[in-house]
Amino acid sequence: MNFVDELKWRGMIHDIMPGTEELLAKGQTTAYVGIDPTADSLHVGHLVSVMMMKHFQMAGHKPIFIIGGATGMIGDPSGKSQERNLLDEETIRKNMAGIKAQLSRFIDFNSTASNAAIMLNNYDWMKQFSFLDFIREIGKHITVNYMMAKDSVKKRLSSESAQGMSFTEFTYQLVQGYDFLHLRKNYGCMLQMGGSDQWGNITTGGELIRRKEGLDAYGLTWPLMTKSDGKKFGKTESGNIWLDPERTSPYKFYQFWLNTTDEDAARYVKIFTILPPARIDALIAEHREAPHLRKLQKTLAKEITCLIHGEEAYNLALEASQILFGNATSETLRKIDENTFLSVFEGVPQYEIAAADLKAGISIVDFLADKTAIMSSKGEARRALKSNAIGINKEKVQGEETIIGESHLIDGKYILAQSGKKNYFLVIVK
Repeated sequence: MNFVDELKWRGMIHDIMPGTEELLAKGQTTAYVGIDPTADSLHVGHLVSVMMMKHFQMAGHKPIFIIGGATGMIGDPSGKSQERNLLDEETIRKNMAGIKAQLSRFIDFNSTASNAAIMLNNYDWMKQFSFLDFIREIGKHITVNYMMAKDSVKKRLSSESAQGMSFTEFTYQLVQGYDFLHLRKNYGCMLQMGGSDQWGNITTGGELIRRKEGLDAYGLTWPLMTKSDGKKFGKTESGNIWLDPERTSPYKFYQFWLNTTDEDAARYVKIFTILPPARIDALIAEHREAPHLRKLQKTLAKEITCLIHGEEAYNLALEASQILFGNATSETLRKIDENTFLSVFEGVPQYEIAAADLKAGISIVDFLADKTAIMSSKGEARRALKSNAIGINKEKVQGEETIIGESHLIDGKYILAQSGKKNYFLVIVK
């Protein structure tokens, strides 16, 4: 399939300007997407644009990623009810480096191929403009009537909860429009792509190019991601799901995709993987036959975790997933990193004990009922031990004579206790 047919099959097209498909069919085309540089890491909300560019490059076309250094200093009103915090140049440069490092895992920036991707910061050309130069050279080509007609502007102005729109935000579509003009003239960029909320900004850029330079320009948008229950995609109770393993562990990342509903998984496997259509169709059919096996979710979680974090991180995430539900061992606990360990046992009851007590050694009964409150009494602790119901670091405790000491520490400061099959307790040594 060509690029547009591929996107249509994957459900990744919302709007497309007339002539775009014909343009792409003629040969290698250059297109750009913008990325908001508000953090030094992308999150899963950015992944649709990244996957679009992955498919675009695989189809032989040339991607340009624009980091919104200038536009990040303004704030895009599209889909937002208030202004966001503005960034200084040093922060934007730092964030840009972090984002490029992540993109480089699956987008080719470094080869000598004619369609190797490039990353640019729009502050590099916008900083040359004085305010007077910009309104004289660019502003005169787009009328206020045209800008006011955009949905992003109308929604902000008509919303009862909104506090109006500043002139700074109002100019955003013109500043982004100039990006498209600059790339059209200097990089031969014929196409801008973005989420469906960017359609107004994209069409403003195309209109500016036609009015000022008399050149053609095209646009394509993808649907904004939501979950089947209507809630925002990529958000959890603890916040964004980041691509940075320090912010969101590969285990948590894997679990995010593993826990998707059947309906969402059938959509996401098309959008967030590069598996071929025949393989995806077969997967969906298999899942319908035996949904309890969750093969669709497992494949989705594996493919995207490998894509973002690599196969080794996926294997560790898979092992970590078995800790709560499988036959994991003490060796498994010691193999996973601290972030993953804490992610697995997030929310379980926690107790603290002194390092000095542990150095001297603590009898298992005292450990369970005195130094912690895992058991309500020493009698209860003894009964649990007698029935072989107590585990330390995924290993059964054989009797009351067991001494808990420094050799039981995981990462130098944790001990995992277990009562029965499902009751876990995290002991932290201070």
